[in-house]
Amino acid sequence: MSKFITRFAPSPTGPLHLGHAYSAMLAYDMAKAADGQFHLRIEDTDIDRCRPEWEALIYEDMHWLGLTWEPRVLRQSEHLSAYQNHLMSLADRGLVYPCSCSRSDIRAALSAPQEGVTPPDVYPGTCRHRPMSDRKPGDALRLDLTKALDQVGLLTFAETGAAHRGTHEVDPKFLTREIGDAVLGRKEIETVSYVLAAVIDDAAQSMTHIIRGEDLYQITYLQVLLQALLNLPTPVYHHHRLIRDDDGKRLAKRDDARAISTYRAEGKSPEDIRKLVGL
Repeated sequence: MSKFITRFAPSPTGPLHLGHAYSAMLAYDMAKAADGQFHLRIEDTDIDRCRPEWEALIYEDMHWLGLTWEPRVLRQSEHLSAYQNHLMSLADRGLVYPCSCSRSDIRAALSAPQEGVTPPDVYPGTCRHRPMSDRKPGDALRLDLTKALDQVGLLTFAETGAAHRGTHEVDPKFLTREIGDAVLGRKEIETVSYVLAAVIDDAAQSMTHIIRGEDLYQITYLQVLLQALLNLPTPVYHHHRLIRDDDGKRLAKRDDARAISTYRAEGKSPEDIRKLVGL
């Protein structure tokens, strides 16, 4: 059996809150229980919102929570060329096409999905006829889902989270209906979407288990497809419950009242945080 390896992968776009604490501590606990490894990854490709002070606060909060991680922290901003190489390998196989549609939707697609944010309608394929030779500055690069599905066979992944425990098939009809031709990158900022970068990083760091929030469950189907297309391993997934506010909404980074640093300043202890999130 392979060694249990997992990670916590925050973006330095604001303070960590109770939801982040729950996800990080759960992943850490599961890794330690399996005598495995816990890694920290900084997903800092959002050049408009990422700040050095937020990254510094991540380390401070994590240390205060009593979490330790493997020595080398992977920072996505230092691996942009690797992401581009993988993206272009898909393009060379005719699986990616340039798209000039809807800048706001393209920008949103480059970030991790958020629960409670209504996704745009599935892309209708307006630019699907365009070859890569027609690519223009600022064009998005989209996955041609139909062609991609033609290149893979039956795909499955294992899920250990309580809400979806079991082995799941990647249903092409689900991908077509709910995901469509997903944005994988944009030239202007020389990076790729969250879904592709995470797949590449998870393989580079030999992740065996991905522990993350329930809000990212559906995107797993697309990531498993990308893993197959890039000949990368598929880890075991564990999607956990979300920590919510008093109104039942998913916590956001703008909710400073539930920021870990706020609780720390109020004199709370790491044990208090564990109790607050139900660990």
